[in-house]
Amino acid sequence: MSFRPFAVLLIGLVALATGGTANAQNKLVVYSANDGNLNRFVFDGFTKETGIAVEGVEAGSGVLFRRIASEREKPLGDIVWGVSRALLQSNKGLLAPYASKNKDATPADFRDPDDLWIGTNVHLLVILQNTKILPAVEGPKSWADLLDPKWKGKIAFTDPANSGSAFTNVTMLVQLWGPGDPGWEKVSQLLGNTKVLNRSTLVFQGVGNGEFPLGMSLEYAGLQWAAGGAPVKVIYPQDGTVAQMEGVGIIKGGPDADVAKKFVDYVTRKDVREEIVRKFFRRPARDDLDLTKLPGGMPALKDVKLINYDEPGWTAKRAESLQKIQDIVRSTR
Repeated sequence: MSFRPFAVLLIGLVALATGGTANAQNKLVVYSANDGNLNRFVFDGFTKETGIAVEGVEAGSGVLFRRIASEREKPLGDIVWGVSRALLQSNKGLLAPYASKNKDATPADFRDPDDLWIGTNVHLLVILQNTKILPAVEGPKSWADLLDPKWKGKIAFTDPANSGSAFTNVTMLVQLWGPGDPGWEKVSQLLGNTKVLNRSTLVFQGVGNGEFPLGMSLEYAGLQWAAGGAPVKVIYPQDGTVAQMEGVGIIKGGPDADVAKKFVDYVTRKDVREEIVRKFFRRPARDDLDLTKLPGGMPALKDVKLINYDEPGWTAKRAESLQKIQDIVRSTR
């Protein structure tokens, strides 16, 4: 769910413009908001299995959908992948229906009822702790614990203007601590304790490298750093969190619908999702993997306290909520 430099998008588009159609080169064009290493792993595996080359166009999810909308009359891409359920849902008119072979292994909450998209992975919003500079037993156990003045300046967080997950994190807490003004007041208190950074990567890097004892981030980032030897603990807040889905969809009218369907089935397949857990710690949307036996030892989703987050409601009032958040951030610096 991270943003990519716009230059990367332009490089991909130049390649499309100068290289002919995807069909003519036996290529699949995937617009992806995923990490580049994850893209390469999946694209290489798909090519090895099918013989079909993949051309990736990497950018932030919002940038990708704006591009897809601008290409509506003559789509250049086949697939959009690694984007949130909210964006998939709000851009359904740009997607083509396909009932994946892996549909039955994916809970109904993580797939579109009309098969316009299907979930690939689920991000949990968590607290990361560097146990070298803050002993494990001294860390917070809940979001509410982060309101303590002793954490002022010690919590890394991404600017919600630059991160969909950070926006979800803030609005989830407004909902949890609200409704209305009481929730916003506590969020103001929390944001006053944070160091707001421009990119999501700076948060988990900051915790992993010991610049910050705490960070509000995503599950996979903490597990990845811990697997690399960093003293990072993932805290699943006792007061609840959100399961934020990302998924894949076929772009309506794209160059090769049949090849696009193969990619959807590939990237949602059980063995592929298991390998993605092993290498990148991305929690799968499908529910038939025993995560406790895979690297990271993630708890099953049923064992995590989840908040019934009003994603459609917050998406509908995103602009006004984001402005309110930005006002709070400025006032608390």
